[in-house]
Amino acid sequence: MTDTDVRTRKRFARRQWARRWLNWKPVLLVVLALLLAVGGVWLVYFSSFLSVQGVDVRGTRLLSDAQVRQAAAVPDGEALARVDLDRIRARVEALAGVRSADVSREWPDRVRIDVEERTAVAVVQIAGQLRGMDEDGVVFRDYAQAPPDLPRVETGAATGSDALHEAALVVGALPSELAAKVDHVEVGSVDAITLELRDGRLVRWGSSAESGLKAEVLATLLVARRAQTYDVSVPGQPTTK
Repeated sequence: MTDTDVRTRKRFARRQWARRWLNWKPVLLVVLALLLAVGGVWLVYFSSFLSVQGVDVRGTRLLSDAQVRQAAAVPDGEALARVDLDRIRARVEALAGVRSADVSREWPDRVRIDVEERTAVAVVQIAGQLRGMDEDGVVFRDYAQAPPDLPRVETGAATGSDALHEAALVVGALPSELAAKVDHVEVGSVDAITLELRDGRLVRWGSSAESGLKAEVLATLLVARRAQTYDVSVPGQPTTK
């Protein structure tokens, strides 16, 4: 066999291998892509490399970080990608002092919980205990003594959450100048809210509807007319006696 024949055979063999490689290359690329995909899924969802190693809590003032973590019950060691953020958020928002919570993943191995706590707008006495009430009428904290800058809300034994919510809306609508004249707010029902001023005069407020207008009408009446009782429950037709 001559050198020319040898070179021809080698060129033919190389062309054969090249054709085979071209035929197998797409298959090998698909197999490689599948292996990478499977490996990625395993790494993210099932391996311990990206599992939960801690919880970061932000935004707490009244609550402690430990209280939030305990309520969140984040499964330590679970793959971060498989952690149910909605369930964690629901558990945190079940805390009385939490108005809302946002839960997110912080790669590679932590869960972050941002908390918005409730803010008291009034103090209400329930079963002999002073409690803080937020603008939604939610009672969420205790006080040893009533803060001097918060109005006091008095309720009856049958006062429900709807009535407390109405009272909170009324308190939130009072301008600072008028709020300073209020000794306390009495809540009979959702539409039977009364303000008692520091000088003993009464204001029949009704419900929280049109509270802004009621506040304006009352401010005018207090200057224009001396009376023991002011009724602004229908602000378009106020009465005094």
